[in-house]
Amino acid sequence: MSDLAHPNAHKPAYVRDPRDAAGINPDEVNEASNFSLQAVFRTAKALPAAELDDFVSDLEADLERTGVEIRGWYDVGGFRADADLMVWALADSTEKLQSAYHAILQSNLGRMLEPVWSAMAAHIAAEFNQRHLPACFGGVVPRPYVAVYPFNRSWDWYYLPPARRSAMLREHGMNGRDHLDVQISTLAAFALGDYEWTIALEADSIGRIMSVLRKQREAEARLYVRDDTPFFTGPRVELREWANRQQMD
Repeated sequence: MSDLAHPNAHKPAYVRDPRDAAGINPDEVNEASNFSLQAVFRTAKALPAAELDDFVSDLEADLERTGVEIRGWYDVGGFRADADLMVWALADSTEKLQSAYHAILQSNLGRMLEPVWSAMAAHIAAEFNQRHLPACFGGVVPRPYVAVYPFNRSWDWYYLPPARRSAMLREHGMNGRDHLDVQISTLAAFALGDYEWTIALEADSIGRIMSVLRKQREAEARLYVRDDTPFFTGPRVELREWANRQQMD
């Protein structure tokens, strides 16, 4: 896909975690179609205890038939008062992601849920470092915690000289050098919704996500951010585990 001013165009070299895949070819990833959907729901009704196992199994089977990859289910309850569950799905087309979204809502479990927020996005090659890949398409296995948020650049960001943007993004990348364990998936969302970009930060602890976001507030590129909410944060869970935490009949 075509290049744009990618927010993570520069970052320090990462020492590969043994959990993650080796030998991912950036050129192949950049040339492929890679899309993401993060969808958030609230529990609208008490879940039926007697049928819950079947509801979960049926939904998992329905999603498998759509051909999407479920990167994770996340318990976002308590982090926000208006949301309980987030799913992160990956696919090679928006059509597959839409099919998965509809499969959730049409399922018996989905009938107990109400949509809160969703964002579709795509991987594009980074403008200043095309070998940089988002974690979700770069062979990085999911981590136990995630924070997801969209953002829009300021109106003047894209009018800045490329060298100026490159310098600020390099500073932004170097500013995170003490947080290389935090895995970042920055994806383009132009025309797919109300946002220009979506970001998912994954880490082994919620504290590491908090720490890197606090540190990056010191980067100059932060001055060129217009919007960067809402946030959806929580631990990665099995869908059945999440369901068993909810209010039941």
